[in-house]
Amino acid sequence: MPTYDLLIVGGGIAGLSTAYRAAQLGARTLLLDRHDRGRATDAGAGILSPQTSTRDGRTWYDFAMSAVRYYEDLTSSLQADGIARAGLDSGYSQCPKLVVAMSEDELPAFEKSKEIVLARQDERGDGGDDPIRQISLEDAQTLLPPLGEAMAVLYQPIAGRVDGRVLSAALRWALDQRNVERIDCDIVGLAVEKGRVIGVDAANGSRFLAGSTVIAGGAWSPHFGEQIGVEIAVEPQRGQIIHLGTGDGNTRHWPIVNGFRGHYMVPWPDRRIAVGATRETGSGYDPRTSAAGVREVLDEALRVAPGLATAEIRDIRVGLRPYTHDHLPVLGTVPGADGVFLCTGHGPTGLQLGPYSGKLVAELALGREIGEDLSPFSVGRGGEW
Repeated sequence: MPTYDLLIVGGGIAGLSTAYRAAQLGARTLLLDRHDRGRATDAGAGILSPQTSTRDGRTWYDFAMSAVRYYEDLTSSLQADGIARAGLDSGYSQCPKLVVAMSEDELPAFEKSKEIVLARQDERGDGGDDPIRQISLEDAQTLLPPLGEAMAVLYQPIAGRVDGRVLSAALRWALDQRNVERIDCDIVGLAVEKGRVIGVDAANGSRFLAGSTVIAGGAWSPHFGEQIGVEIAVEPQRGQIIHLGTGDGNTRHWPIVNGFRGHYMVPWPDRRIAVGATRETGSGYDPRTSAAGVREVLDEALRVAPGLATAEIRDIRVGLRPYTHDHLPVLGTVPGADGVFLCTGHGPTGLQLGPYSGKLVAELALGREIGEDLSPFSVGRGGEW
């Protein structure tokens, strides 16, 4: 008889969220983690704003909107668990967001983005009394004093952000309160019996048995694919992000900023703003800071917000995103392999999607109805990954 109802491999945001939902459902739960250097959760920016995304198709967008809405439920649940008594919070808060074009050559992309975002807002009726809209440079610089001479600015009054390290600490504390067992160890393989995954084997010779096993190993998840006869088409993509201290600049109400060169800025209440990030596909499992990466991040940050030139470099973080070529996560069952489920492949949106993904996969693995079609995220989905 298995010792646990659910076993999770990986202690990043996806694994923690899976374990938390399982514990809420009363499942005997075990979380195994080897604390890999370069885990994406510990470095991610945590932008929660699918409304300004211009990704094609509704699959990702609809899922991302559900994921962002879930943050309200997750935060309320953690607060009810008593995280404040432990001096913790969820790391989640709301703030505005700007999408900026800084040069003439970016204006066509800005206009196309605005067209998509505003048309979708009108179609879905998401705008309410304070919709996404274009604003003047003067208004934008009032919101973000370091901003340079932007040529066009789109304004989202209410976006969200989450500090992955803070949320992870709250989830770990909540798991401890719910008597979820957490063990630090290296898992070297799946335990398979008669075609069914019955648990995992650790490097120290231990075997852990469970009714269901969830692989939530981020960029390291593909290592388990061969045993269950599938290719888990996830690869590490290095991202370098720099945290700047703004001195006397009060960042509490500053907006998130996205430009058109794949970079962003995320302000935090402690006079800190995170700027990034590189997208180094093909980096391998090499979570190091590079001179070229730091230069890229700082050059773009100062191009958009030259007023940050005197900011202090507080921290440089590096994460290995679990990247998929179609930019969709890998979730759910594994064809031909019973007892094992996947929750990985969130790429640069792990903090945005991970908690909701974990919730759904936990429910699925425990035999619950999830009310969400995960087939677009199946490990067996066709097409060019």
